[in-house]
Amino acid sequence: MKQKKNNKYPDEIPLDDYERELEAFLDKGKYSSDKNFKETKKMLEEAAKRHQELRRSKRITLRVNNQDLIKVKARAKRASIPYQRLIGALIHKFAEGQTKVEV
Repeated sequence: MKQKKNNKYPDEIPLDDYERELEAFLDKGKYSSDKNFKETKKMLEEAAKRHQELRRSKRITLRVNNQDLIKVKARAKRASIPYQRLIGALIHKFAEGQTKVEV
């Protein structure tokens, strides 16, 4: 995208083609504000907050059979990864439906 200096707003940062198109749209008065702006803004902020929370990792305490833990640690060592990362990967695959557990 080319960046050219816009003569109408000389103090501002140069705009790219898309930004100039938006500015022209606004200058023509074709913009109408959202009647529910406050509610829409609040909803979008809440969605962004929840998305950020989903992306974080969470520390948990888990009781496992000692023999199983030893086996998991051995497999992780053979794969050259920390055993916590291996357990996390297994949980993720199960949560995404990529692996099944028979109980």
